[in-house]
Amino acid sequence: MDKPSVSNSTSYCSPADVRRSLSYLMPQLAPYWERPLTAYASKLYRVEHVSAESAARNYARNLLRTCIERAARRSRYTEEEARSAGRELVASPVLQTGPHCLLLFEPDAFYTHLFSMMGLMAHNRNWYISYFASTSGFSERAKKGPGWLRVGGEPLNLFGVPRNRMDSSSIGCLNGPYRYALTNAKGESAPNADAACLLANLPSAEFASAAEAIKAGNRDLWRRTFSQSIRLLQLDDFDVADLIADHLEDPTSWISSQFIGNRTIANSILTALDDLQAGPWAGWIRRTTDFFWRISENRVTPLRLKGDALISDKAPAFSVRFRPAAIATALRNRLILPNLLLAFLAISILPGVRVLGGFRQVVYYPLMRYLTSAGIQQAGNADLLADMVNDNQPGEWGHRVLRRAESDPFHEVNVAGGIAPLLQAYGKLSLSDASGDLTCFTEDCLWSRLAANIADGSIASASDEWRWSGS
Repeated sequence: MDKPSVSNSTSYCSPADVRRSLSYLMPQLAPYWERPLTAYASKLYRVEHVSAESAARNYARNLLRTCIERAARRSRYTEEEARSAGRELVASPVLQTGPHCLLLFEPDAFYTHLFSMMGLMAHNRNWYISYFASTSGFSERAKKGPGWLRVGGEPLNLFGVPRNRMDSSSIGCLNGPYRYALTNAKGESAPNADAACLLANLPSAEFASAAEAIKAGNRDLWRRTFSQSIRLLQLDDFDVADLIADHLEDPTSWISSQFIGNRTIANSILTALDDLQAGPWAGWIRRTTDFFWRISENRVTPLRLKGDALISDKAPAFSVRFRPAAIATALRNRLILPNLLLAFLAISILPGVRVLGGFRQVVYYPLMRYLTSAGIQQAGNADLLADMVNDNQPGEWGHRVLRRAESDPFHEVNVAGGIAPLLQAYGKLSLSDASGDLTCFTEDCLWSRLAANIADGSIASASDEWRWSGS
């Protein structure tokens, strides 16, 4: 299962409809529409550590802390800095999970990072910890997506990769080498002054995957351009794969003993997912793959849970037994990756971490919590279920909150003289003004149907599915 694909539909509902629907589903949001953007950012990063009643939650928190520290060391932070990152996340558990694997200056990512910095600075946080999905393709639409960046008024190909290769590859696959090139349609590298400046600030090394190159590029750009006081730590799908393997290698963990070890739990979640497609929440979570993706040379491809194994329709000879040890080995060997449900289960739902996401995540994440609750109820883990019920606003709208149309962030930073003036200027805007025309909502067919269903009473904020939003 996975989030739905982005719709290219024309406008279906108005910005007023969207704000009304968001305020209905998340009443805590309503007072912030006319308040400064900094106030809303501060609210999202204001979360206190809550004691857990269940052993499963405490265990998941400890493993997530280990994952954070391991990722920090991989990102060249010192041992003390790594421990600091782990302590901070446990003390104030918030993760930015909105942007996909995009270079920092891609607009869809850039303005979300600015927004997150406002919240972090409001609480004197030292770490900006984010998770990004790296199973996506190079292009989301024409010259937009992880493999592209508009600099100096023209779209540039980050790695100079041929279009036919971009169209057939996922950025997380280990099919490199990849090296930053910033080429235009004529194949010219760094064809304008801004592009030349940006290229000089990006690593010159070769990388095994495009996702790893973007991750390394973001690390360098953050230190040089964004912040010296707030450290960036990026978690990707390989970090989460290792985290889930950590769970599976301990027979006492909930994921090992219940989710994977007891196949009826996994099947109950898949059944609940199929049932969602028959009601007003249809389409918000798709059964794109059953819990894991297969990593091939160029693409991630779906797996299906059939009997006691994960089977690939694309490669009939490939299968992984649905047992903790077998799946852990496949994860460690980079043969499979977790899907979004498994990722959110490990980094948020089980450990009790608030996640900030975009216009689709604010709906599909509570539904993922609902699906998880079906499995927990099947397993009879009343204490873990009680911890989930007590979660305070576990998923919030925190991506694409600040929107600027047709922008060139790298040029904007240079003109402004740095990030600080932009933080000050945008932070003064009201949430309503900062979010603009809410195009990503208004041109989305699922949001149009959702707004209509709310208006006619087909969807209630007190529904069994939505009560897992924690609103």
